[in-house]
Amino acid sequence: MTEVTQVAVVGPGDLELRHSCERSVAQITGPGGAAAAAAAAGAGGAAGRGHKGVRRGPSARLPRSMPARAPPRRPRPVPVPLPPPPLLLLLLLALGGRRLHAEPGDGAQTWARFAQPPAPEAAGLLHDTFPDGFLWAVGSAAYQTEGGWRQHGKGASIWDTFTHRPPAPPGAPPAAGLPSGARAPSPPATGDVASDGYNNVFRDTEGLRELGVTHYRFSISWARVLPNGSAAAPNREGLRYYRRLLERLRELGVQPVVTLYHWDLPQRLQDAYGGWAHRALADHFRDYAELCFRHFGGQVKYWITIDNPYVVAWHGYATGRLAPGVRGSPRLGYLVAHNLLLAHAKIWHLYNTSFRPTQGGQVSIALSSHWINPRRMTDHSIKECQKSLDFVLGWFAKPIFIDGDYPESMKNNLSSLLPVFTESEKKFIKGTADFFALSFGPTLSFQLLDPHMKFHQLESPSLRQLLSWIDLEYNHPQIFIVENGWFVSGTTKRDDAKYMYYLKKFIMETLKAIRLDGVDVIGYTAWSLMDGFEWHRGYSIRRGLFYVDFLSQDKKLLPKSSALFYQKLIEKNGFPPLPENQPLEGTFPCDFAWGIVDNYIQVDTTLSQFTDPNVYLWDVHHSKRLIKVDGLLAKKRKPYCVDFAAIGPQVALLQEMHVSHFHFSLDWALLLPLGNQSRVNHAALHYYGCVASELLRANITPVVALWRPAAAHQGLPGPLAQRGAWENPRTALAFAEYARLCFRALGRHVKVWITLREPPTRNLTLRAGHNLLRAHALAWRVYDEQFRGSQQGKVSIALQADWVEPACPSSQKDREVAERVLEFDVGWLAEPIFGSGDYPRLMRDWLTRRDHSLLPYFTDEEKRLIRGSFDFLALSHYTTILVDWEKEDPVKYNDYLEVQEMTDITWLNSPSQVAVVPWGLRKVLNWLKFKYGDLPMYIVSNGIDDDPRAAQDSLRVYYMQNYVNEALKAYVLDGINLCGYFAYSFNDRTAPKFGLYHYAANQFEPKPSVKHYRKIIDNNGFPGPETLGRFCPEEFTLCTECSFFHTRKSLLAFIAFLLFAFIISLSLIFYYSRKGRRSYK
Repeated sequence: MTEVTQVAVVGPGDLELRHSCERSVAQITGPGGAAAAAAAAGAGGAAGRGHKGVRRGPSARLPRSMPARAPPRRPRPVPVPLPPPPLLLLLLLALGGRRLHAEPGDGAQTWARFAQPPAPEAAGLLHDTFPDGFLWAVGSAAYQTEGGWRQHGKGASIWDTFTHRPPAPPGAPPAAGLPSGARAPSPPATGDVASDGYNNVFRDTEGLRELGVTHYRFSISWARVLPNGSAAAPNREGLRYYRRLLERLRELGVQPVVTLYHWDLPQRLQDAYGGWAHRALADHFRDYAELCFRHFGGQVKYWITIDNPYVVAWHGYATGRLAPGVRGSPRLGYLVAHNLLLAHAKIWHLYNTSFRPTQGGQVSIALSSHWINPRRMTDHSIKECQKSLDFVLGWFAKPIFIDGDYPESMKNNLSSLLPVFTESEKKFIKGTADFFALSFGPTLSFQLLDPHMKFHQLESPSLRQLLSWIDLEYNHPQIFIVENGWFVSGTTKRDDAKYMYYLKKFIMETLKAIRLDGVDVIGYTAWSLMDGFEWHRGYSIRRGLFYVDFLSQDKKLLPKSSALFYQKLIEKNGFPPLPENQPLEGTFPCDFAWGIVDNYIQVDTTLSQFTDPNVYLWDVHHSKRLIKVDGLLAKKRKPYCVDFAAIGPQVALLQEMHVSHFHFSLDWALLLPLGNQSRVNHAALHYYGCVASELLRANITPVVALWRPAAAHQGLPGPLAQRGAWENPRTALAFAEYARLCFRALGRHVKVWITLREPPTRNLTLRAGHNLLRAHALAWRVYDEQFRGSQQGKVSIALQADWVEPACPSSQKDREVAERVLEFDVGWLAEPIFGSGDYPRLMRDWLTRRDHSLLPYFTDEEKRLIRGSFDFLALSHYTTILVDWEKEDPVKYNDYLEVQEMTDITWLNSPSQVAVVPWGLRKVLNWLKFKYGDLPMYIVSNGIDDDPRAAQDSLRVYYMQNYVNEALKAYVLDGINLCGYFAYSFNDRTAPKFGLYHYAANQFEPKPSVKHYRKIIDNNGFPGPETLGRFCPEEFTLCTECSFFHTRKSLLAFIAFLLFAFIISLSLIFYYSRKGRRSYK
């Protein structure tokens, strides 16, 4: 699973300097300063060093980088003048790790702080580790996993009753069905057996040993140790089970985190008192807790009194969605919550006075919350978000952590429904938690959160922002995340990629909260250890790190991909910097092609004013304008390429970028409107020739594509499109004739040709792909046989080759799926040309086995025609996708290839949701080398879209920096014969949002990415200290056929005549002057 930790976006500036700066800035400016410092240092570290206009020879060195640490605690900004620097340093030293006091309402600062998207360097994976002593845990709940519902004297719980006789609230969804493989949905899903943890203590604890966790959170079943809920008659077998579990944890060195109440109240207490609606239940809860403290407290240092009181109160007694299924009123829900708070406080005081002195443990309550974002960044929306959190989390957190009373927003809005605490009760509740136990995930978020409590704002799974809010709202408590994770479908087995990447996201957000925001998080609990009964959703979803086949007898725990990921992460204590994630210092070869791509050239045959044959008079007395003289024309001269007004400015922009190559596509439909040479657009052909010749005059090599897919008629002439387009074999013959025309007309200027640019393999039929291959091969053979001898150019095809990564790298099935997708996306057209001359064997076998849809067959003559029809391998690369064989999301499932496409949610994304995954470029280059040998390769298109409103163009700069660096790694470290890199795209006019030049009002304005790309080009890569003295000589290719003098022969002859006459005149003058002096003598 080591590859999973590499699935990250890494910036080149993650060095020790960044974090030392981050520490000082954060202490001065507060939590937001650290992120800004990281971004600034990352950008500084990324900048190349060298002399403009000089290229360097190939050399490389991996820089050293150490894992950096930021202080766990940071003071918030205070509105006082800063003292002089020496006093400031003394003040910082005096403060040390202390943090300033925060008050209720301060959490509202969180939305403003996170309102702006982070810099790309800070948005991806943070390569750092968690603090020493961080608590790594996994959890489970008794009713969800234990089973054994009537074994050894266990009493019935409210969940036993609820699932055996499920209520049906109005409008509620149908009950969740049985697990995969069940024949019928009845009887309803229950926890009677579940994962059968009661009979498998050793099995469960072996799972803990495999994970390597330091802590295990589990709950005690109240009805198992006290069958009727009363402490008068404890169940010895139940007590023995938990003692056995605790003893096994002690043997493994795993610390228990024990929950006293995880929703499974003894049914006898529900029947006798109406459950938590009666205050007397708190006394029974106290007796039960005292029994647990006495029997188990010597081995337990972390106690949770109640799990998720919001869900217990609201959905157990108000909506009735969960056990005990009481469909009461909101008033009853608030009353139950009131009683739960008092019951919790009673347990805390019991432990504090009677057991803490001898057992030395800590007690808290697990509070669940969601995160909410404002629809608009207005004061009203932010207040509504604050209210939403008050109504869910603050409902319980404020009384415990602040002042013993409910949030003001609740009291103001619910004055007639909300119970009132007496002053003595406030004092009794206040401070009854030794740490903040947080539960965050799908138990509440997007599931059980009452829609009215969102207050018309937007829910979001953002753990980092919630942690920051808690830190500010409740005066910087120690936070222990006691439940977090996600879920997958109940049909998903062991390759739970979706769960794994959510787990990665949440852990990464926790790390950022610690390192960048200064939140004091002491531990993290993945939920859950194994698959189990998922409350109102039954077995329709799975949340375990270990897979359980609920229909089997032994119910073995089988580790999922998420378990392997979590185990590796615990082993590394986070995401430490790895050598492959660090930027490489080095340079490309001296003849490396640095280019830019434009989708197409706008053919503008407007000539400059100097070719106008009309005669004008200047009206100096009246209109002050030029007036054309009718009927009078000057001698019209032949127009030259420099006369096309649109060409010069664009060539100047390319020169400004310092590129050596320019890649653009011809318009087949424009040149041959009828698809054949019966009608040729000579004006457009001449214009393209002028573009190429002017590029050569500017020492820029044109790289010309004959065809690229376009919206109109697939980029084909209309008649060809109407006759079947690429489905028609005659289109390939027409393409060969079109290529011959272009080679003949433009070949003296163009030495690098692309026949077909990025054929859309995902939108092609098998027949169309067959004809595309024939078209390419025919065009290549035309050049090879008729033009190569005289023109000495190179021809190939450019294939789009985005990388396809197994979503679960440890899964053999995912690796097979990834290879299948690569063969269909790339190998389909690459294998016949660069490989065997036939389609990939995997592709043919798959189609034959799946639906007997056979690929077309090549004749032996066609194989000889196609195989080897290349001079180099050209690829376009933009992103990386993840693929999984499990059918998790039907919307994104490809039934044709039986593959689930997905993304790592920790990846940085563009505005159009294209993932930025630089290491994918290096992987696809290595895959191509492995498949087709050590061929010369060109990356002829690589780029990203960006927000046009983003003035700094930061995403594109980051993308370019890191993708080019991965190309350098492929060249230097992997020995890839990489010959060129082309950035996409030249301007926003032909590729909106992708351009390095912004286009508006007929003007091109360079974006910051132009300067950055120019610096990379001038440095020929990323030179380090070892390469600073190695220079490449500048090379200029003189175009003798299109030079200044060649295009101005008449002018040259006239100047030569004047020069000759001048010399003769001087000679005559000199001769006669000397003769005159001799005569005088």
